[in-house]
Amino acid sequence: MMLKPISGVAMTLIGLSTSLMYPNLAIAEEIACQGSLGAITVDNVKVPQGKTCTLNRTTVKGNIVIERGATLKAIGAKVNGNIQGEGANLVDVNSGATVGGSIQVKQGRAARVVSTRITGDVQFESNSGQMIANQNQIGGNLQAFQNTGGVTIRKNRINGNLQCKENAPQPIGGGNIVQGSKEDQCAKL
Repeated sequence: MMLKPISGVAMTLIGLSTSLMYPNLAIAEEIACQGSLGAITVDNVKVPQGKTCTLNRTTVKGNIVIERGATLKAIGAKVNGNIQGEGANLVDVNSGATVGGSIQVKQGRAARVVSTRITGDVQFESNSGQMIANQNQIGGNLQAFQNTGGVTIRKNRINGNLQCKENAPQPIGGGNIVQGSKEDQCAKL
């Protein structure tokens, strides 16, 4: 029997039968961002190696992955998932952005997280450039480990712990309100 599409009815039936057979199946698209995205909604974002992506008031339903040597500028963006950069050139999240998960920047160059609300953790690990966390609301922990380009932590509200270890030079800053404990190099911040 041959189905003829009548105003999209055949595609709707196929979609309905697929969702009945696989009720937990989620189809998410990944955007390879090179350039700028404005006030639109996308599923997941990948910033390809060596490229720059600017998200200006963009809503990301899922996660953002920043590849080696790439740059992310998230200005007032809403990210429901995580932001993760390994080997990234720059991760810059600011101007009232919200992140429903965590921000992790590892073995990269630099990061700047300013005036952002993060539900999970912020983690800076083994980066070679300047790491900045200023005026954020962090639902989990802020952790800075083994960074060599300098770490500045100022005026953050942290519901978890503030942990800093093996950074050279030692982190600077102050005015942080921490619900948990301030540990190691961050004990005085």
